[in-house]
Amino acid sequence: MAFTVQTEAPPLSEDATGALRVGNSRVLLEIVVRAFQDGATPETIVQRYSTLALPDVYAVLAYYLRHPNEVEEYLARREQKAEEVQQRIESQQGDLSEIRARLLTQRQA
Repeated sequence: MAFTVQTEAPPLSEDATGALRVGNSRVLLEIVVRAFQDGATPETIVQRYSTLALPDVYAVLAYYLRHPNEVEEYLARREQKAEEVQQRIESQQGDLSEIRARLLTQRQA
């Protein structure tokens, strides 16, 4: 009986915003990769995010290790987009330091 090697795509799906989710969960690729970079094992990552399946985490990390440049480029684009959103929110909200100072004063009174 011959062993047949099957090629599998990493268990990633793109949502409506362009974010990559791992497996059938809502956990973002960047969460899994950053946790791994911080020293977490796949088992620890699954313990932290119970909606993840261990084989999916291993497959995603294997893909990351085989294609680090592509994944890092994706992560950099996601970080840039997050910064743009944060700047847009801050520009719409204006300076909140007065509100914070007023709340702290009320709290101390």
